[in-house]
Amino acid sequence: MRNATGWAAHRQGGPLEPWDFTRRDLLGDDVAVRVEYCGVCATDISAVNHGSEFPVVPGHEMVGEITATGDAVTRFRVGDKVAVGNIIDSCGVCPPCLAGRENWCLRYPTLTYGSTDPKDGLTTRGGYSSEYVLPERFTYHLPEGLDPAAAAPLMCAGITTYVPLKRWGAGPGRTVGIVGMGGLGHLALKIAHHMGAEVVQFTRTADKADEARALGADDVVLSTDEKEMAAQTGRFDLILDTVGAAHSLEPYMAALAMDGTLCVVGIPPGDLTVSPLSLIVGAKTLAGAGSGGTAETREMLDFCAEHGIVADVEVMRPDQVNEALDRLARNDVRYRFVLDMAAGGGGRSADKNTDENTYESTDKATG
Repeated sequence: MRNATGWAAHRQGGPLEPWDFTRRDLLGDDVAVRVEYCGVCATDISAVNHGSEFPVVPGHEMVGEITATGDAVTRFRVGDKVAVGNIIDSCGVCPPCLAGRENWCLRYPTLTYGSTDPKDGLTTRGGYSSEYVLPERFTYHLPEGLDPAAAAPLMCAGITTYVPLKRWGAGPGRTVGIVGMGGLGHLALKIAHHMGAEVVQFTRTADKADEARALGADDVVLSTDEKEMAAQTGRFDLILDTVGAAHSLEPYMAALAMDGTLCVVGIPPGDLTVSPLSLIVGAKTLAGAGSGGTAETREMLDFCAEHGIVADVEVMRPDQVNEALDRLARNDVRYRFVLDMAAGGGGRSADKNTDENTYESTDKATG
């Protein structure tokens, strides 16, 4: 077994604390990754506050370096920079897996943390840790030119928004709305812009308008203004809803053009309610999406590298993880926290343009 250190919650709602644990010895197709950066996701908060099995080591947005490879590994060598997302294995033989869409594995994919790994029977522990061991099939080369800290959230927020934007045709001649401008929404805005669509940002906060335009929005709509929302009727080919709080879908269904699609990627509490007539009139579609498979993830990373797309992140030390989770729960972040796992207690300056812990966007086309 391989020794690892990480940050774990030992009880529901408890704080994350340093914890020593073990990972398996490498199997033939495994790689060992020294975790350099790990993004902080709302899913991590849910696992800590509402999970049932502890201890839990969260984290599923990793960037790091290969430190060892199994005998059968062919795609990676020691020293390669790589990225790891929220899925680290699947059955490999069901129709979704054979299509490269392992996130819909009929056996259910092995998640980066909180799953029982069928290969060793161990509970998977996430990326708030020094090292991760996984099959090479679910490990991705980090494209050159992407800042490693700012690229980490691409492995969850990036792929979650890229897949539906690609599937439902966000491109030239299409009008795409993005609901919410948080960790998911700000990346969706960048990606849709670079796909060539006319992009409209829906936001509840008027002071985000200038920032939304700087990130690539062609227009901004204040979703709390009834007159503004009424003026959007029939405008959109696709609306991507990234909001994780309870809200009505009806205004966005009304904003869809004929044959338009409203795709939900945020996970609000409770059930969604939609009038049947909202779907019938205009032959509209209500859809959902989540994460992506290996083929889609490789494509997303290549697309983001080509267009210089990364998340806007605030980098924190691992010993600040509880502060990061608390601030994320209060939406006090623009737009994604990332833990510098190599920083120990001291951290390092992440100064690019503003304060010592904030990376500004390096999106070359939108600033």
